[in-house]
Amino acid sequence: MKLHPTALVEDGVTIGENTSVWDNVHIRGPAKIGRDCIVGEKSYIAYGVTIGDRVKINAFVYICTGVTIEDGVMISAATVFTNDLYPRATTPDLQTLRGSEPDEETLETRVRAGATIGARAVIGCDLEIGRFAMVGMGSVVTRSVPDFHLVHGQPARSVALLCRCGRPFHKLAGPMPKVLPATACRRCGRTYAVKDFNVVEVAPPAEAETARAEPALS
Repeated sequence: MKLHPTALVEDGVTIGENTSVWDNVHIRGPAKIGRDCIVGEKSYIAYGVTIGDRVKINAFVYICTGVTIEDGVMISAATVFTNDLYPRATTPDLQTLRGSEPDEETLETRVRAGATIGARAVIGCDLEIGRFAMVGMGSVVTRSVPDFHLVHGQPARSVALLCRCGRPFHKLAGPMPKVLPATACRRCGRTYAVKDFNVVEVAPPAEAETARAEPALS
């Protein structure tokens, strides 16, 4: 583990082997971070957050209580997570400051394995970012993102379907199709289809690795 001397890591935090925590990071206990991760400078990770292995967190990222991040996720600079749909600083009579600890208003968010969140994205709560999905930079995510979808905008909407390698293999000019024939990624050769509105992987990775071509959209 590599811990910058200016990082503030509270008691109860668990950090895995070969993880680097850079300058002025604040991690509150009892957060848990896996192995082979990078936590970029001036990022904040709240208590109770769970982060998997090989996660890359850029600078100025805010990860609040209630967030779970699975393996292999990329979170780009200045991403902000939220956990309360109706936040207030005080009680209704304005006489008592509300605490920061989790309560019945605290909602959870999960970022599934392999997903990417672009720079300056804002992630709502009570939702899920799917496996190998990608959130475009500057997007505002207000509902769950399906596996392998690229979303963009304010609010974010699906604009393409993605390969594991991050390249689009099918544009979405309208609604998600219920069925799509097997389509190969022109960059890495992995093959996907759509069944009942869900992206499914068709070609095993070992076979797909043998097919290589320039990236392009269908």
